[in-house]
Amino acid sequence: MLAQLRERWFLLALVTVLVAGMAWPDRVQPLADGIPRQAIVALVMLLMALPMEGRAMWNAARRPGAAWLGVLMNAVVAPPVAWLASHFVADPLAVGVIVAATVPCTLAAATVWTRRAGGNDAVAILVTLVTNLACFFVVPAWLRLLVGTAAEVDYRALVIQLALLVVVPVAVAQLLRRASPVAAWAGSQAPWLSHLAQVGILGMVLVGAVGAGHRLQELGDDSTIATVDLIGMIVVVAVVHLVLLFAGLHLAQLVGISRSDAVAVGIAGSQKTIMVGLYVALAFGPLAILPMVAYHAAQLILDTLVADYWRPK
Repeated sequence: MLAQLRERWFLLALVTVLVAGMAWPDRVQPLADGIPRQAIVALVMLLMALPMEGRAMWNAARRPGAAWLGVLMNAVVAPPVAWLASHFVADPLAVGVIVAATVPCTLAAATVWTRRAGGNDAVAILVTLVTNLACFFVVPAWLRLLVGTAAEVDYRALVIQLALLVVVPVAVAQLLRRASPVAAWAGSQAPWLSHLAQVGILGMVLVGAVGAGHRLQELGDDSTIATVDLIGMIVVVAVVHLVLLFAGLHLAQLVGISRSDAVAVGIAGSQKTIMVGLYVALAFGPLAILPMVAYHAAQLILDTLVADYWRPK
């Protein structure tokens, strides 16, 4: 029981922070006001990129077919799929579904779950780094196309912010790894770095949850409709994730990619980073964070089941 709690602590903390912020926004507001959003985003991206081995990326780049297919699924196929699915979601939440699909692959989980499923984690690393380094123009471009000017978002400013808060920390982390002592330390401390990064993610969730709680209070007391909308949104993002996961796997196998590489394509092509997603979603309003949180929780739960099923016996 204790082992399971340790393994699921982040998911439990995520739900707790989300509920607390949305249920008691006035009480939690002072805590949320003290959280430096931009600094946390940059720090989390640095911490999560430090343990990633650049050598594994270059090994995968020697035969990049699988990795580029994973990038294609994550950065090109996912946004239109989510845009179609967003038509089945209530308006305040629909833009959040699109945002969740446009952000890059998660920096840590894709590699861990790929390895857990018996896949080639080097492919997952390459997909992760390419999508994160390209996100400063990929994310705003898709949002401009799929959301347009309906939302009051400065897309030019978003490009600059993503470059500074995502691309620069990831690049700095890889440069720091060129020093052998840093690389060795980051490898040995990877679990603690991941935990520290997850604490930062919880801080961003709290900021968004407080804003969402205030927004829900403004919308009124029709809790039945709100509950139905939330349940529908959770189902939609889970379906989007599974569609991308299995489409990536089967498409990779269809073009002759090995099973281990195809597993990496499926997982890395469908997973999304909550850190970038939260930051971008907040630009579209506090309710837009809910699909990103739901997507992240869905990929944590569903990919655990899928990876254990795919794992070589």
